[in-house]
Amino acid sequence: MKNIIIQILLLLFLNSSYVLNDNNFMELIIDSDLTFEEAIKGSKAPKEIIDSLTLIDVFYYSFDKKLHKGQIVIHKELKDEVLEIFEMIKILKFPVGKVVPIVKYNWSDDKSMKDNNTSSFNYRTISGTNRLSLHARGRAIDINPFLNPVVYPDGKVIPEGSSYNPKKLGTFYDTHPVVLEFKRLGWRWGGDFQSYKDYHHFDKEK
Repeated sequence: MKNIIIQILLLLFLNSSYVLNDNNFMELIIDSDLTFEEAIKGSKAPKEIIDSLTLIDVFYYSFDKKLHKGQIVIHKELKDEVLEIFEMIKILKFPVGKVVPIVKYNWSDDKSMKDNNTSSFNYRTISGTNRLSLHARGRAIDINPFLNPVVYPDGKVIPEGSSYNPKKLGTFYDTHPVVLEFKRLGWRWGGDFQSYKDYHHFDKEK
């Protein structure tokens, strides 16, 4: 436990020093600045699920190489882990397209993915099934979905028009430090799925 705390403090120190010396810090771009009520407006989720969620601010460098602020609606139990992941993403300057609650896409997962938007909570079923997705409880997150699509054995790719090239900036692969950190924290990565690959997807049920 002591070693983990030291590592986190070191990351925070390095991150703070880095940001203070970064000229782009003063050019912070706001991708999302909603209230919690605005971020869940129109959701069909029951009250017990809504009460388990929280809205957090995250900071990341996008493909314009400038610092951005976005927001994620996530399960309260996963708040600290997601914030830790985004600290790593910012330190690595791993480019993230945008991070906007999916309410801005009228709760359309397809529209959000096509826009390469990173999101978590969305009260919906798993595509092609009647089972609720872990996104419906804010226990899953999709990062850069247009660059990290779902790839099926027959060659079908979702979202339409996307492709997977792990050499591109903003993509994940099995030895990527963000993937490894998610796994260390007990999350699953969709790139490990057997029947298909879901490269943008990370989830943690408990």
